[in-house]
Amino acid sequence: MGPGAEATVMPSIPTTTLPSGDEMPMLGAGTYRLDGDDVRTAVGTALEAGYAHVDTAEGYRNEAAIGEVLADYDREDYWLTSKVLPSNLHYESVLEACEASLERLGTDYLDLSLVHWPNPTISLRETLQAMARLHDEGLVRNVGVSNFSVYQLRFARRVSDVPIAVNQVEQHPWWPQRDVRAYCEEHDIAVTAAAPLARTAVLGDETVRAVAEAYDRTPAQVVLRWQLQHGLVTIPRSSSPDHIRENLDLLDWSLDEDAMARLDAIEEREQVYMIDLEDEVYGIPR
Repeated sequence: MGPGAEATVMPSIPTTTLPSGDEMPMLGAGTYRLDGDDVRTAVGTALEAGYAHVDTAEGYRNEAAIGEVLADYDREDYWLTSKVLPSNLHYESVLEACEASLERLGTDYLDLSLVHWPNPTISLRETLQAMARLHDEGLVRNVGVSNFSVYQLRFARRVSDVPIAVNQVEQHPWWPQRDVRAYCEEHDIAVTAAAPLARTAVLGDETVRAVAEAYDRTPAQVVLRWQLQHGLVTIPRSSSPDHIRENLDLLDWSLDEDAMARLDAIEEREQVYMIDLEDEVYGIPR
């Protein structure tokens, strides 16, 4: 346990069961575009508040800073997800990238390793063969993908020697991804909502704000609760300790059927991922 943890009452965060039998916490701390002291503060605050799931990626360039924080915690007390860049999806590159992530994070294994983005110039079969080797060697306990369409998921399932456990995709009321969610539910693939608050854009939505007012909750809490009730894993990112703690306050209340229906019926459609940027997808994040 981390410093001061003996005085902390840990909330009961729901989990989703992956094909391996592992229980993945459904609420995690996202770390996209956080580095240095910002990511150290965010991850430390999250773990002390009761989060048990940290999501990062080699492309975020913050694994070493996160590893400094995780060093103060028992490894079995948190779930750790990282991702491999599209430029590192050749067989040997996957192995090297994973080992480098483990070294930076100061851990012997990842609970979950994801292909960060599909790369049509590299064989997915080759990538997933490397992931299977990491799994067999115990360096990666679960294998998944990120930003995969239904078509790409179908192919991944056909060529992978280990179950595709998770698909992490942009998901929020303005981009509900119903087709991806339906496919994943049918094939026992957990869905993680990346950019779950649409990089804060959805917090100004009229319906979201109305539901939040009715429940005396923040718009962020309403959106995150909506995702949990849809069975989604959600990984909000914040550099504000107050917001990190607020985002955890989701566990002793629920949205009724009417509120869920109102949020489901939001007609606005907008993606916040800029997936056409070469440096974002295939190189270094902006």
